[in-house]
Order: sequence, then structure tokens, then C-alpha cells
Amino acid sequence: MKHSPEFLKLVAEAQTRVREIRVDQARNWLKDHPNAMLVDVREESEWKSGHAEDAVHLGKGIFERDIEARCPNPQTPLLLYCGGGFRSILTCDAAQKMGYGNVFSLAGGFKAMKEAGWPLQSDGQ
Repeated sequence: MKHSPEFLKLVAEAQTRVREIRVDQARNWLKDHPNAMLVDVREESEWKSGHAEDAVHLGKGIFERDIEARCPNPQTPLLLYCGGGFRSILTCDAAQKMGYGNVFSLAGGFKAMKEAGWPLQSDGQ
């Protein structure tokens, strides 16, 4: 997908404040943090077409509104992913501004998960 220059600029600026984790690191990180939440921040239609097993859906459009209800403890480790890794960076930045201190963005997003053979499921399975 071709992204606009201003969007990429916004992502690059947020990326300076966000910690990213690669797919190969994420599996071990989730094992080491059993209370962590794997959060899919993509649109609902993307979620329905397929998502990571054990993920919860909290789209970027409603993340700030609903995160405190879904995850009231700001110390809970959060691993966020989107389609390619850009929206999750922006969402991690927002989560950190809201007081969540243990937040990571999955580099490469859902695309990288699929390529790495991450266990996936479709809505309704």
C-alpha cells in the first residue's frame, strides 16, 4: 500500500517514542508475559477476514475510548499490531500518552505474522 508523505511523517515522529518488537521476538515475549494482551488495532473488516489467535480486537478508531474498560491496569503489557506496522505505532504512542507504560508495536504487523506462520483464525472460528 502506498502511504501519503504526511502520514509517513506522522508515523516516523511517533516511532521515536515507541518500542517495536519483531515477530520472532514476539512469540517469546508473549510466553514471558502471560498476562499480556495481544491487541489487533485494524478495522473490523480486517479483523473478520483473519487475525492472530488469542488476540483481542480494539480498532484504532476506538482504542483511546475503550482501552481503559478493556484493560484497566496501565501496567499490563500490551502488544499491538495492525496490517503493516504503521497504525500500531500511532496507537502505541496514544496508549503511552494515556499512561500505559509497557506497550510494544509489532514490526511488520499482520503481514509479518502471516509470513512467519503465526497461528491465525477467522471471525466465527
